[in-house]
Amino acid sequence: MESKVLVTAAITGAIHTPTMSRYLPVTPKEIIREAVSASRAGAAEVHIHARDPKTGYPSSDPSLFAEIVRGIRNESDVLICLTTGGGQDMTVEERLSVVPRFRPELASLNMGSMNFGMFPLAGKYKEWKFDWEQPFLERTKDFIFRNTFADIERALGIMRESGTKPELEIYDVGHVYTVLYLKSQGLLQEPLYLQFVTGILGGIGASIENLMFLKGTADRLLGEGSYRWSAIGAGRMQFPICTAAVLLGGSCRVGLEDNLNMEKGVLAQSNTDQVKKMIRILNELSLQHATPEEGRGMLGIVPASGLIPSEGRPSA
Repeated sequence: MESKVLVTAAITGAIHTPTMSRYLPVTPKEIIREAVSASRAGAAEVHIHARDPKTGYPSSDPSLFAEIVRGIRNESDVLICLTTGGGQDMTVEERLSVVPRFRPELASLNMGSMNFGMFPLAGKYKEWKFDWEQPFLERTKDFIFRNTFADIERALGIMRESGTKPELEIYDVGHVYTVLYLKSQGLLQEPLYLQFVTGILGGIGASIENLMFLKGTADRLLGEGSYRWSAIGAGRMQFPICTAAVLLGGSCRVGLEDNLNMEKGVLAQSNTDQVKKMIRILNELSLQHATPEEGRGMLGIVPASGLIPSEGRPSA
């Protein structure tokens, strides 16, 4: 087991909509505040999406990302992981554009194309705060989240040139085999950083058995000492999956991107609340959370030589 657990806070994402929770951060100021607060509560990493500040619609606007990155960097040395998953209406080029522009230490990279169904959420609400929300969710019934081999290889090239470590998002067991292929082609450097994503409709379900299956497959294919890993449990399985992950020697991700609740029927009022709950669980298990500096060491990331908040990291 790792001596420390790297806790990630996924601040807003591109799944939940403003109607679902009044606590979902939407504006750059809200996202910055949530990210900085989560880091002070114990998150070593924050995972960042941007949204239209007026409507909450997922956005790839570089000016929004610039404001968010600058705001976080002005107040925290937390590891910033920028999304390349983006949102359903974004092109691959739009999704990848944040990497060369901001040169983040980490960026997410999805390991395969898949059905990504959010449409069941559309039937749970009768009234919507914004007109875009219901159709946005409903059209995922006919949506394929594109991440072809060509897309992945192009993304890895951009990340390599930008000095960005890929966080490899594993939504199903076949994605572990994709990682193995990429490793065999010399496109990935150890230690690999795997994120097991469970509970998304179209991917593997959120159960302890599935998490153990993913971990066992990665051990067998990649070699137990070749990678670091974290886990996500979407929805109500967030804390059970995170707890199982840390007991299995991994790290974990919480945050309002993955789950809007603290417990059944009780909305989380912030990402920080979820981070604090996870830290309490770690303490009860006699485990310690990693600092950002320790997280960089665990992942083999060379710390940035300075903070360039308006454009990300400086060139080497």
